[in-house]
Order: sequence, then C-alpha cells, then structure tokens
Amino acid sequence: MTADMNAEEVHAVLAALTAAGCRAWIGGGWGVDALVGHQTRAHRDLDLAIAAEQEAVALRALGRLGYVVETDWRPVRVEVVADGRGRVDLHPLTFDEAGDGHQAGLDGGSFRWPKGCFTTGAIAGRRVDCISVTQQLLFHSGYEPRDVDRADLAWLHRLAARLAPGDERRP
Repeated sequence: MTADMNAEEVHAVLAALTAAGCRAWIGGGWGVDALVGHQTRAHRDLDLAIAAEQEAVALRALGRLGYVVETDWRPVRVEVVADGRGRVDLHPLTFDEAGDGHQAGLDGGSFRWPKGCFTTGAIAGRRVDCISVTQQLLFHSGYEPRDVDRADLAWLHRLAARLAPGDERRP
C-alpha cells in the first residue's frame, strides 16, 4: 500500500534528481504548498515538470530510490510509485528557443508552460523550484474539482489577490 507523499520524501526525490543533473519544477498540490510556504494538506503524489530529454535520467534516478513505473501515458506523463513512500508524476516538457515549455496532451494537442511560469517557493523551510500561481490556476481549470482541488484553489486565489498585475513571481 502506498502512503501519502511527505515533505521529507519530496526533498529526497528532488535531491536524487538534482544529483542526476535533472532540474524539476513542482506543480500540483505540493506546488501550491511551495507557493504558500508551508504544507496545507496531505498529498498523494508529487507532480514534477521536467525537460523531456531528461526523462530517462529522471526515471533512472527515481528507480535508484525504489520507484517503479505504474502509469505510462508517455509522452504526456509517467507516474512512478514507491510502496509506503508515495508517487511521483513526471510531466515531460519540450522547451522552445524562447524558453517556453510544451507538454503533449492526451488529445494530441499541447499545453504551453510560458517561461515566466517557472518560479521558486519553499517546502519544509527549503527553497524549491515550482510553478507560478497563474499557471497553477490554469492547471486547476477545465475539470470538476475534488475537495483537495477546491482547497488548493482557495489558497491560489488568496495568493493571486496579493500579486501585482502581470507579476508571475511568488507573492
């Protein structure tokens, strides 16, 4: 049985990816918490955006931590799981010459990650790379929200209210 992903495991995953030379940006619930600056709820998984060309490197690094592929929807996403420790959901991005990321969609289209959406936050007092408030709000649209999504949206709206117009940085 897989446990929720805790902050210690988040940092272990990020350290393994960094050691392998793979940069990662946190999205999803942990990304919201990184923007808020503290953990707001329990998390099933850790959503990470990575450069598509580093996907194999990331999977090897996570494999050394005991993670195995559970859901393979490549090139859209691949989810790995470590029993008793949590899940990591990798979202491979292809970056263009302007620095914008592009993620394949299940419908054959793609989703744009503008260069300005990559920012920093903090988890358990440590700086982490994450996704901006504006980009997180986009990710939380277009589907029927669950309770955890509504909780994340409440935090994101509070953070968005503190941003200056056009400011993508962490509030």
